Amino acid sequence: MIDIAALTEADRKGMFPAFWAKVKPGAPAVYDRFGMRSFGQVNANANRIVRLLRELGVVAGAHIAFLTSNRCEVMEILAANMRGGYRLTPINWHFTESEVAFILDDCDAEALFVETRFEAALAAARASNRLRARIAIGGTAEGFLTLDAALAHIDGSDIEDPVLGGTMFYTSGTTGRPKGVMRPKPLFLLDGALANYDHQTDVQLCAGPTYHGAPLTVETRTAMTGGCPVVFLDRWDSHEVLRTIEQKRITHAHLVPIMFQRLLAIPAEERARYDVSSLKHIVHGAAPCPPEVKRAMIDWLGPILNEYYSASEGGARFSLTSQEWLAKPGSVGKRPADLQVRILDDEDQECPPGVPGRIFHQRSGDNPFIYYKDPDKTDQVYAGEFFHLGDIGYFDEDDYLYLTGRSAECIISGGVNIYPQEIDNELLKHPAVEDSATVGAPNAEWGEEVRAVIQLRPGFDPSDALVQEILATARRGLASYKVPRAVDFVAELPRNAAGKIQRGKVRAPYWAGRDRQI
Repeated sequence: MIDIAALTEADRKGMFPAFWAKVKPGAPAVYDRFGMRSFGQVNANANRIVRLLRELGVVAGAHIAFLTSNRCEVMEILAANMRGGYRLTPINWHFTESEVAFILDDCDAEALFVETRFEAALAAARASNRLRARIAIGGTAEGFLTLDAALAHIDGSDIEDPVLGGTMFYTSGTTGRPKGVMRPKPLFLLDGALANYDHQTDVQLCAGPTYHGAPLTVETRTAMTGGCPVVFLDRWDSHEVLRTIEQKRITHAHLVPIMFQRLLAIPAEERARYDVSSLKHIVHGAAPCPPEVKRAMIDWLGPILNEYYSASEGGARFSLTSQEWLAKPGSVGKRPADLQVRILDDEDQECPPGVPGRIFHQRSGDNPFIYYKDPDKTDQVYAGEFFHLGDIGYFDEDDYLYLTGRSAECIISGGVNIYPQEIDNELLKHPAVEDSATVGAPNAEWGEEVRAVIQLRPGFDPSDALVQEILATARRGLASYKVPRAVDFVAELPRNAAGKIQRGKVRAPYWAGRDRQI
């Protein structure tokens, strides 16, 4: 039996890895493509990172960031952050130099840990005047300290003055720039860790990139809090995922629907060659899951899928077991009891069961979110004690929630939110583009794909060559997953009397006859 009181005390100080380092110092804490690190090693390096940052002038209360693939150092940086009193922001490694630079500046980062294979991040860091610490992982880089070398001679014993740290994730916005979601108080995950993990037997798979909230929080921090090893995969390969489940005896995984589809694309007889009987708890969210896909996963693995619906900004968290879903296919869960959720029409009246409307979440009373350094955006989503993030849905007669789509701006592709204004801003840099309305079009694999609908300036005619020029312009300023898959040309784009693009009208022909309601 573990000492729950001692673990709780350690958790409140961000020292939960130190607790497990005492209980089982040599036990695996994390695996990556390079090897394994134990709880003792992770804890010692976390202490060393805090001491290194302090030597460089980065003290409690500062914001720090990392941009790496899934590797052991992520867990050590996270563990250091939680005891050093910092606020940690992960940065998407797909980002261009300008996108990385914006995040570094906006979050007021004083330290950046970056993997040397990501040249755009190295360049953005070198150009930053705010950073006190530039730390390279996986190699050397001009102007950077090398993490392994920098830590080699630093004391790894537990720091004596831990301060609980937190995280600040960035979520894309309809105005074209990401925004930091900040809460005044750090979140505690111990209750969930103790409820979901057995530290003696369970193993967590992390197949999603740790720059996303769920992989870093659900798959990394919660598992570490519960004393369970995490197995990092650097990229998605369906056969490698199945091999890893078999070889590491994975019990827990967090996946998104596109991952389900890719696993199911492997013929059943090939899937049967892998022993995946260790799996007992799969969590999924981030994007709607086609019912036929989810049913096929349950048929294959049994009723071990657990769906959730929540937001980085907080509010109520919906959850749904496989058994509930089979009775309520398409739902994301029953109305929670802790925080209210309301469905309102355009006149702000409560919608009756079965009628879709805007989903409003009650804010957390003692820990409401703000958008960092952007009070106007914060005010725009709040309506008194409730906030609305653009989701559309309805409750049925039994209080189960069904999502019918997103408000007009958002594209959800492979579980990732993509906001079109940012893409339009880049496309409009091409001299041939008079107007642009990027929308989400159907895609059998990804759910939606990014489609640019463009009105050309006089004197320019549609052509394949012009399409390639426009896409090249987009690639210079956007991460690859945001670049449109295709470009369509129209004579004129619809705008309302206020001049706002009517994106819903642009999107409608692509979704005619399909099950997507906005």
